Amino acid sequence: MVDGNSHDGTAAVVEGYGARLIQTSADRALQLNKGAEAAHGDILLFLHSDTKPEPGFVKQVRDTLNQTGVAAGAFQLSINGKGFGLRVIEWLTNFRSKVLHMPYGDQGFFVTTAMFFSIGSFPLQPLMEDFELMRRLKKKGKIKILPLRATTSARRWERMGILRTTAMNQAIIIGYLLGVSPEKLAKWYGGR
Repeated sequence: MVDGNSHDGTAAVVEGYGARLIQTSADRALQLNKGAEAAHGDILLFLHSDTKPEPGFVKQVRDTLNQTGVAAGAFQLSINGKGFGLRVIEWLTNFRSKVLHMPYGDQGFFVTTAMFFSIGSFPLQPLMEDFELMRRLKKKGKIKILPLRATTSARRWERMGILRTTAMNQAIIIGYLLGVSPEKLAKWYGGR
């Protein structure tokens, strides 16, 4: 596990399980890259700490990445919360992912180690690192969306509100596509 020098007891929990803990600065792209560098397998699975894929995902991930022309894959989004608004967000996210082949980090995604490093890993930028990685991977092949779901916490939507969170996310994407620097977007977003 890679931790951005948090002060919430993460180190004690990880060490309690006997897992290896890598400490870095609180820079998500750097943390993800350091974790990938330390990994020993031929497949990398990137999950947010509050995201969990459905059981049985290992075989489907391997089978997917063995398909000709597939560069990477992701899960369908499931949000661990109640309410019609969250179901709409799930549906829109899953529709976008299937049509545009552009999943985002909260869905979890997977790629072979060789492919990940061949495209230069995550760009070291403070925001939109997952978006940019997917853009690079799409140039190498198809991004396959599995029928399995990855369930993520509703915390962000509940804290900020569904409409506000969605509007902010879309504004950041539009700004990024229009050429606003990730550094400026991160300041606008409130940093990471």
